[in-house]
Amino acid sequence: MPWYRQAHWRILVALALGLVYGVVAAYAGWGEFTDDWIAPFGTIFLRLLFLVAVPLVLASLITGIASLSDLNKLSRIGGKTIAIYLGTTLVALVIGLSLVNLLRPGEVVPDSVRSELQVTYQGDITEQSQMAAEAGARGPLQPLVDMVPDNIAAAASDNRRMLNVVFVAFLFGIALILIPAEQSAPMLALFESLNAVIIKIVELVILVAPIGVFGLIADTFTAVTGDSPADVPQLLTALGFYCLVVVLGLTIQVFVSYSLLLRLFTPLRLRQFFAGVVQAQLVGFSTSSSAATLPVTMKSAQNNIGVSEEVASFVLPLGATVNMDGTALYQAVAAVFIAQTLGIPLDLTAQLTIVTMALLASIGAAAVPSAGVIMLVVILETIGVPAAGIALILGVDRILDMVRTAANITGDVAVAAIVAASEGQLTSSQPTTGSGVVTAGSAPPLEP
Repeated sequence: MPWYRQAHWRILVALALGLVYGVVAAYAGWGEFTDDWIAPFGTIFLRLLFLVAVPLVLASLITGIASLSDLNKLSRIGGKTIAIYLGTTLVALVIGLSLVNLLRPGEVVPDSVRSELQVTYQGDITEQSQMAAEAGARGPLQPLVDMVPDNIAAAASDNRRMLNVVFVAFLFGIALILIPAEQSAPMLALFESLNAVIIKIVELVILVAPIGVFGLIADTFTAVTGDSPADVPQLLTALGFYCLVVVLGLTIQVFVSYSLLLRLFTPLRLRQFFAGVVQAQLVGFSTSSSAATLPVTMKSAQNNIGVSEEVASFVLPLGATVNMDGTALYQAVAAVFIAQTLGIPLDLTAQLTIVTMALLASIGAAAVPSAGVIMLVVILETIGVPAAGIALILGVDRILDMVRTAANITGDVAVAAIVAASEGQLTSSQPTTGSGVVTAGSAPPLEP
């Protein structure tokens, strides 16, 4: 297939065109035109992805758990998945804290810019602080309570309550394992059919992905710049160092941490992995949502990376809900950056608190745009940094949200590949002599 007909290249071209349009729109004063005639296409695309997110998580997790056939296998794969997810998140936090303490980006923000940003985003500060206060007022076990829904229909109607859907899917899947096969077969067939239908819908949605991505990127850029492109250089100059630290940390996490794990625990060529995951990365970048990107992530992991359906349908929906390496790294960098900017020293205890809070927040954060900002406010209040400090980063948060979502998705697929390899359920799409696939046990030597 020619490169220009491949979905990820079309999406990449659409992303570039969206950026170009955003620059032109800012200089030409097309903000209102963009809101009325361009942004709706991005919104429609995002809604289509959210439309299939809940049924996909429900169907894929139930079929994935039930296909494991016994609880011992479920506990083994589940234990591996959770352990690796927590491990990669901890590594991301260490990388983020190391970079922000070494480079100290908060010390280069001018006082004038600091004051201007606090005034500009005062309304957002108030809203985020109220939401954080509600979160902080809850008891220590409230996250466990929130995980259990009292109405599955209500939970399924809100993409922010994906943990509820995951919990119900686990219950269904375990129950299907425990009841006799003749009783579970009809229900399992139903969810398998639902999963197949959702995957087909995803394939149809991907056909219009370039249009949707163009609309999302154009809308994001014009929302940041407004009709005043002259404000962009000042914003980037003031916060560019901070953005650089976040992006550098995410780059190290993706291309060093994940690459090392893949080389150690899978037979995958790194070139094959990153080429296979690029489509999911681009969709995640444009949507800023792991949940919305999940259908594309699962398709990429199975078709391009060689992760078995059994492992992908279990690990990836769970990862989209609880694995937020990029978000955790961003929260660590942002919290220390704000403290540095405001001249508030953070001792070792405070930074260990950041690690703990960010680790827990990465599990409970909703897989939707900018959900990490709310948890960041909670972290700031916990370590004694004024919540008003989030004004320093709100102007660039949307862009960084796109980058860290792409990192989150890469981590999900990498862990899925590692778990699949450990279970002997990882194949390669790279053809070999006499065979169409390469099994995990007979793969050729690793190469970058």
